[in-house]
Amino acid sequence: MTKAANDAGTATRALIFALVALACGHMLSTLLRTIPAVSLDLMAADFHIEPQALASLTSIYPFAFAAAQIPVGAAMDRFGVRPVSLSLLAGTVFGAVASGFATGPESFAVGQLMLGVATSGMLMCPMTLAAKQLSAARFGLWSGAILSIGNIGMLLSSSPLAFVVDAYGWRAGFWMSAIGGIAVALAVFALVPHQPAEHKDESSPLTQMIEVLRLGLSRPLRGLIALALVSLATSLVLRGLWGGPWLMDVKGLSRVEAGNQLGAFTLAMIAGPLCIGMIDRRLGRRRALVAGSHLAAAVLLALMALGAPHAAVSTLFGLPVMPPQYDLVLFVLIGLATSAQPLLFGMSRQLVDAQVAGKALAAVNLAFFLGAALMQSVTGAVAALAGLPAVLLFMAAMLAFGVLIFLAYTSPSP
Repeated sequence: MTKAANDAGTATRALIFALVALACGHMLSTLLRTIPAVSLDLMAADFHIEPQALASLTSIYPFAFAAAQIPVGAAMDRFGVRPVSLSLLAGTVFGAVASGFATGPESFAVGQLMLGVATSGMLMCPMTLAAKQLSAARFGLWSGAILSIGNIGMLLSSSPLAFVVDAYGWRAGFWMSAIGGIAVALAVFALVPHQPAEHKDESSPLTQMIEVLRLGLSRPLRGLIALALVSLATSLVLRGLWGGPWLMDVKGLSRVEAGNQLGAFTLAMIAGPLCIGMIDRRLGRRRALVAGSHLAAAVLLALMALGAPHAAVSTLFGLPVMPPQYDLVLFVLIGLATSAQPLLFGMSRQLVDAQVAGKALAAVNLAFFLGAALMQSVTGAVAALAGLPAVLLFMAAMLAFGVLIFLAYTSPSP
């Protein structure tokens, strides 16, 4: 009994170390995705293009990220988590180096494309290993832990990255990420066990993609997909791209001060899912909670936009512009309100048959990141045409529109 208990304890510790090592890859992914938030102005000046044009160019990253997810998932079934993770980390290192060496928009786009593909599986790797090794109850606990570890990357890309960029330039963020990628790859090589590949689906990645898209467009999931397209997009694009320029260019904060506010936003995004999960269990009205929280986020975004110089809220308070503390409160509240996103996964499993639950989750996940890519691309054009307040109002409108479609298609049958 003692030997069996010791063996079980050793196996549990080994699994925890493996999951933490893989989750650090997801942390690296969130760091790389959000570097432009505090360095977009310097990068644009270096490349001699407008920040709005560079913002649209950075959408290559989430487009590549979304497109690669299903092929990477198929590769994990065929080859196992460890070799796929090591391959993705190698690609991440090369992508970070390429981005750091970029001399213009074209070479930077190549680096972003490489990073989008390479980081596309950084969340799926630890999730897949956990799903194979843990019971349903423990998987629920660890899935939350994996997401929390991953969001530390966004904390690193707030004040700490702002300090590094001020001191050493924007390229230093990519050099440090490349070094981090090597460290994570060594940890994965040492800690993640070899596992036999599971040939669950021998169909081609194209066939799998078509099946996922067909399910996502089906009537039961249509409302969820519509909201997923704008939900994660709003928080990621605000946190990873426009939050920094808004605070620095419109509100006059320094790079580090802006980083501090974005750090508070990130902490709200980490704590939010736990709070929403407790509210969901207590209320038992998931549809209303998802719709209400996203509608609240839309209102909060509109209030932030209307706090710009000489806008409605500023005029109402008799101020030339609302102070940065106003934005800090709104950032935290938006981070909490948009944290209902994971409930869309739970709803998708309730709305489809068990045999296609996996593809339903893939459809929602794909919608999350495809929506982020589309939002990032479109808001670059909106910023160029009408400025940053218009970007926030556009995101608020898209979020409200997504909620309306969600409510229409998830309405209980008479």
